[in-house]
Amino acid sequence: MEALKFGTSGLRGLVTDLLGGPSFDYALAFLRHVAASDAQGARRIVYLGRDLRGSSPEILADCAAAAAAAGFEAVDCGPLPTPALAFRSLREGCPAIMVTGSHIPDDRNGLKFYGRDGEITKADEAGILAAFAAPGDAGRDDRAAAPAPDETALDEYEQRYLDCFLPNALAGMRVGVYQHSSVARDLLMRLLKRLGAQPTELARSDRFIPVDTEAHRPEDVESIARWASEDGFDAIVSTDGDADRPLIADERGVLIRGDLIGLLTARHLGLTTIVTPVTSSASIEQTGIAERVVRTRVGSPFVIAGMAAAAADGAERIAGFEANGGFLLYSDVVLEGATLAALPTRDAVLPIIAVLAEAQARGRQLSELVGELQAGHAAAHRLANVPAERSGAFLKRLSTDEAFRRDFFEPVGTVDAVDTIDGVRTLLADGSSIHFRASGNAPELRCYVEAGTEADAARLLAWGLSRAKAEVE
Repeated sequence: MEALKFGTSGLRGLVTDLLGGPSFDYALAFLRHVAASDAQGARRIVYLGRDLRGSSPEILADCAAAAAAAGFEAVDCGPLPTPALAFRSLREGCPAIMVTGSHIPDDRNGLKFYGRDGEITKADEAGILAAFAAPGDAGRDDRAAAPAPDETALDEYEQRYLDCFLPNALAGMRVGVYQHSSVARDLLMRLLKRLGAQPTELARSDRFIPVDTEAHRPEDVESIARWASEDGFDAIVSTDGDADRPLIADERGVLIRGDLIGLLTARHLGLTTIVTPVTSSASIEQTGIAERVVRTRVGSPFVIAGMAAAAADGAERIAGFEANGGFLLYSDVVLEGATLAALPTRDAVLPIIAVLAEAQARGRQLSELVGELQAGHAAAHRLANVPAERSGAFLKRLSTDEAFRRDFFEPVGTVDAVDTIDGVRTLLADGSSIHFRASGNAPELRCYVEAGTEADAARLLAWGLSRAKAEVE
């Protein structure tokens, strides 16, 4: 239980810590928190969904039992992308719980919570924890009926894109779909085909694969490069486990950075106010695609809060995205005479379709599309299995001890400025930057760099990871 914690939008921890009582108790606390602010007569329905991890069905059963204890009717939407469940939740004005550990290893899992009006906020998080601390007298009744199945949420999510992109939007494009254990793998095959592409299934897996779209596994990088070389694809696409973060590689098999995926998506959709965390590169401002850029801490709750603040300040045509590529649509968009409704939660399918459609509409290969942005070079990776207390101590020293910071960075340059909005981002005198931050949902220390050339970025990243490792071991 001590290993369980809230991350950017829910709860995560080891499967052994989640199964049974903890999953039940946290789901019950969430639903009690929802009920506490409900108006009289509010529908007592909660939608449940899951990814393809082996532990997810059992944890979903724990959530269904919690729903019965809280007086909610549970509806099982089956395996589907997190944004598909969020779309159903928003359309119906009912809460939802997604059982997923996203991109983290299979021995871990989690719960993502959606209130009646979208992702939980930090205030909601506090309310859930308060309800958890005061559990009351409700107990688990395993005799309660199994949740009613309803697989139409996935169909509605698929139709959302078919309504707004022309049937020939991707006509003739040869697209490899790296399927692994993505919950969107079959959906992507159907959508791409119905939009005119020629999709090819690649590397489907019966076991869970922890694909992280921000810190790519070397074996994934090698496989994608090989597929591109051997099969002549125009693009290779995939998602993380719960399909709220996209992976896109160009015709050479070169992976496109998540922030550039976000920029290209915003351009294709005509969105001019961009809200993004400090981990996205300086290209967000430099390309000129956005008329207004708002920087936030890392995590979708902060991006959502930034988008809401921008709207309150009079901004229009608003979108958010993170360095992992997850795209949050805050404003409705009209495409081909149909309205693409706002979906302010991380989504992988929209940016995949939009970036491919952008290349098709402009008659460019993906590498050319990215090259035209003149976005510079950035890279990111992580140190795994770094306890929070070690990464926290390192980051505190880096941010407060000027002499330590100067000596730490001396091998690669002179410190010019420091930003501590989330972790420690250090700008060096030559214009390059190195950013360290602790993951909010896993025992990891992440490193993000920007430099003038691809080689310099790779060198700086390798140095940053090695130097930080020596400090946290």
